[in-house]
Formats: sequence, structure tokens, C-alpha cells
Amino acid sequence: MNEADDKLLYSRGNYWKKALLLLRNYRQRQHDLKKAGEYDIIFIAREAMMLSSTKFEKAFTHSGAKVIYDFDDAIWLNDTSHANRFFAWMKKPEKIEKSIAYAHLVFAGNQYLAEYALQFNPKVKIVPTTIDTIEYSRMSVQRDPNKIIIGWSGSITTIKHFEFAIPFLKKIKQKFGDKVGIKVIGDSSYRNEELGITGIGWNKQDEVKELSGIDIGIMPLPDDPWARGKCGLKGLQYMALGIPTVMSPVGVNQEIIQHGQNGYLASCNEEWVNIISQLIESKELRDRVGAVARRTVEEKYSVVANRNLYLQSFDELLDQKSS
Repeated sequence: MNEADDKLLYSRGNYWKKALLLLRNYRQRQHDLKKAGEYDIIFIAREAMMLSSTKFEKAFTHSGAKVIYDFDDAIWLNDTSHANRFFAWMKKPEKIEKSIAYAHLVFAGNQYLAEYALQFNPKVKIVPTTIDTIEYSRMSVQRDPNKIIIGWSGSITTIKHFEFAIPFLKKIKQKFGDKVGIKVIGDSSYRNEELGITGIGWNKQDEVKELSGIDIGIMPLPDDPWARGKCGLKGLQYMALGIPTVMSPVGVNQEIIQHGQNGYLASCNEEWVNIISQLIESKELRDRVGAVARRTVEEKYSVVANRNLYLQSFDELLDQKSS
């Protein structure tokens, strides 16, 4: 989907337009299926269709191509957005189970997801979220040199996670006043007058530019089954840009962050306030932690670092096809 489709899908109402989007999606998959025999490997990211059917997943598996099923969220859980509660019945755990079972190989974004996938398919590999560190290189942007910007980046569906930050951000704002600003990227309709927040809509072209204006990146999460399935993408994007990052110690975040070295983990409001305060007060600390964060991404989560894992997996599948 493109950005306009994404906004439509997660907006309230517009049911006829959403139905047309599903129809277009279905026709595209029919076209893809006709060409499936031309390919050696077919990647299915999360799902082939935005419906409960696994018709296309099954058909691709029997097309002669090898199928890799890739997922990086706990998508078997019913985490339907408020705007689409009417369509919650379309999200069925058995769809994910079948999609995993049909695949010749499954890529899971972390151990938690891999353990789920192994119930239905023995051929599972953990492939961490991968960042293009050439694309994610910090840009020079015009800004107020006397203000520290605390930033969160997400989507319309994950803005609820930002809400976990409100209590500690209020304390930070009370403590530092106009010395700090708060930037929310991902939902242009989001507002918080008390904290002076006007949300910024996400778009691919401006993403790195908008992120480059952040001094401290935050990734608050609840400790629940859905959050444990997340693969740390937004935190890794901050880190790739050399932005000191503070995350909730949930799921894979605990593997990504070495507390006090390449970032920080914060469990309660007091910890969030203390850590962010230290970063606000010391540019040297921000620069040091940000530099180590960038190296972490380059060494463990970059395209280059994971290239051989992908290529080896492709070669193994192709060997199976030719034998």
C-alpha cells in the first residue's frame, strides 16, 4: 500500500473506499499469482490479502516458487484499530497459523515471534529488523540551538503507545520549561495543548529529515503480548541516526539496548524522568551514547550486517528447489 491507502485504511468510516481498496488488493494478487511461476522465491510480508482468507498464501506455495513468510509483529493477536473495530472479525489467528504452515521458510523478527511460528512450521529463522544505514544518516536541519527536542515516531495505530509517555513528559516539561520541545511523528491529527504538541504526519520522503531534528528518541511500550512481539524498528531508526534512545524494557528492546552504553531502558516514570534529564543536561552524554547507538545498528541491525543471513537463506531454498 502507499501512504494514501494507509491513511484511508486507518481512518473512521469510508467503508466504500475501503471496500474498493480491498478489491484492488485482490485483483493485484490475482495478477501476481499468474506470474508466480516466473520467480524462484516469493516473499509474503505479514499477509497476501487484508482478509481472513489464506487463498493466495496457499496458491503461492504450490506455484513452483519457494515462499518465505516474514512477520515482525504479534499479528495473531486481535489488535484492531479503533477506526476498524467493525472489521475485527476479519483478523483470525488461524489465518496466521496457516500462512506460517504453508511457507517453505519463515522469517521471524525476534525470539518471541519465532517461538510462536515454531508451533506450525519447523523451518523458522530469526531475522532482526534491518536498517539501511546509508539511507538513515543524520541530516543537518534548521532548528533552535537552545531547545532540546524529545521525539517519538510511530503511526496512527501506535499513537496509543505514545500516550504512555504523557505522565513523565509532563514532569520533564515542568522541570525544564521552554528548554525542551516534544515532537510526535506519525499522526497529523494528534494534539496535546498542555505539552505543546501538534502531530506531524509520516511520509517516507521526509522521515529522515524529521527524525534528524530530534535530540532524544523515546519508545514507551506497555508490557503486554502485543508489545512483546514488536521488533524495535523505531528505536533502531533513532539509533541509526545517532540519537540517544530511551526504551521500555519490553521484548526485543532488552536485547537491543545495553543500558547506559548505547541507550537506556526505563521501567517507571521516575526512571524516564531521571534518564531524560541527564540527557537534556549533557550534550557530551547525548553525543557519546548516540555514537555507540549508531555503531550498534551498523554491526548488528544494518543491511550489511544481515546481508549474508538473507543470501544464505535464499541459497538454501534454491538448493532445495533444484534437488
